[in-house]
Amino acid sequence: MASKKKWKDAGLFTLFVGPVLLAFTIIVLIPFFTGIYYAFTDWNGVTGNINWVGFDNFKYLFTEDKQFQASFLLTAKYTVVAIILTNVIGFALAILVTQMLKTRNILRTVFFMPNLIGGLLLGFIWQFIFVKGFASIGQITGIPLFEMAWLGDAKTAFWGIVIVSVWQGAGYIMIIYIAALQNVPQEIVEAARIDGANRWQILRHITFPLVAPAVTICLFLTTASSFKIFDANLSLTNGGPFKSTEMLALNIYTEAFVNNRYGIGEAKALIFFIVVAAITVIQVMYTKKKEVES
Repeated sequence: MASKKKWKDAGLFTLFVGPVLLAFTIIVLIPFFTGIYYAFTDWNGVTGNINWVGFDNFKYLFTEDKQFQASFLLTAKYTVVAIILTNVIGFALAILVTQMLKTRNILRTVFFMPNLIGGLLLGFIWQFIFVKGFASIGQITGIPLFEMAWLGDAKTAFWGIVIVSVWQGAGYIMIIYIAALQNVPQEIVEAARIDGANRWQILRHITFPLVAPAVTICLFLTTASSFKIFDANLSLTNGGPFKSTEMLALNIYTEAFVNNRYGIGEAKALIFFIVVAAITVIQVMYTKKKEVES
């Protein structure tokens, strides 16, 4: 009887998990390990001529490919800025829309809506705003901020990408923080107010420690998404001017599918994966430790 039940459980497990596991294997696992193999070859992504070159691709990346190194540093800089701004603005918006405002539900919808727009479409919309919209406002008002060539200069183009990404992502992060803020026990907050604590003291010593798990999640999401930025980078600047805003994901795409050096592109992608995985694991472990301490 026990054996029959065991076979029945195994059949149900296979029925429900099997298709998902098969799809995951075909879509994720096989391409992942195949990509690792190609990282050690000189395949151009087109022909069937594949030669094993060992660590030559990686040696080339760290000694000769200056654009890869520049893109890596630029992506790291962008990630730090985007993580801080997205989380700070998202948390501030969450605090705003959890107050007793009549329009809080409308504000939540408005702040979240940019996240519903696809990255490429959003990038092209903002490209029009930066190029045409700002120029028109600058001509009318004469304000220097709107007269700048936002996407034509390396420094302003970088901040243009940051603005678009933060504008899109802050609303999504806001939703997570709203859920955390609504679970903060109000009796603790009321007790702190009775004891004479001001808003900043309540936020710092009560609210923020209690929403620490949400901070861990939001930092993980923003870290991963910031490192992997591609669509906004492609549609806004396409890496320009003169590759000064080419992030790492766009650099990998260009190497593999434009320059037809698939082996080197896969080597870059493998390094990219290891670095992002290591950073996100360290971040989660560190913030989880802070949760326990708080």
